[in-house]
Amino acid sequence: MTYDSLLALIGLAFTAAFTPGPNNALVASSGANFGYRLTLPHILGIALGFSFMVFMVGFFLGALFEQSQFMREILRWGGAGLLLYIAWKIATSGGLSSGTNSARPFHFIEAAGFQWVNPKAWAMAIAIPAQFITGENQVLSALIVAAVFLVVGVSSASSWALAGQALTRWINTADRLRWFNVAMGVMIAGCVVLIFLE
Repeated sequence: MTYDSLLALIGLAFTAAFTPGPNNALVASSGANFGYRLTLPHILGIALGFSFMVFMVGFFLGALFEQSQFMREILRWGGAGLLLYIAWKIATSGGLSSGTNSARPFHFIEAAGFQWVNPKAWAMAIAIPAQFITGENQVLSALIVAAVFLVVGVSSASSWALAGQALTRWINTADRLRWFNVAMGVMIAGCVVLIFLE
């Protein structure tokens, strides 16, 4: 990978990672509800999960998903359904439910696994390898792309979680927290709409 390509990749990674999307809304909500420390497994799950996904798609699965409209549609609709479910849970219960009505942040495995059904993650994971993973150095290129997204992913998710945590000074009542969670749920649902408009 050339120096210019690496700079372009870093710029693209920052733009993709820091713009609002499902992952960022989830960690902002988690930061506001549970604090940065308890959100850290979620942050690491996003960064490592997406980096692994980009590597796997770039090295093994890219051609399959580019050629199969059926696979892309299954992922798109399944991911959209899951995102809408998560948006509803955040907006109506003050956080993410563990199934016992006690709110808790995502665990590492849940956050990493979520990348595989997140439509925005799939769009990026399919588009990026086509631009930056070269055939002659496929493994090295895929590792570089994954490493860039790992570093940028931790930075982005941490920033959004800390921003959510900082908001706790202003959302220190149950009503304000409820409205914040409604706003985060609406933001996630809005991301689903935007994904389908692309």
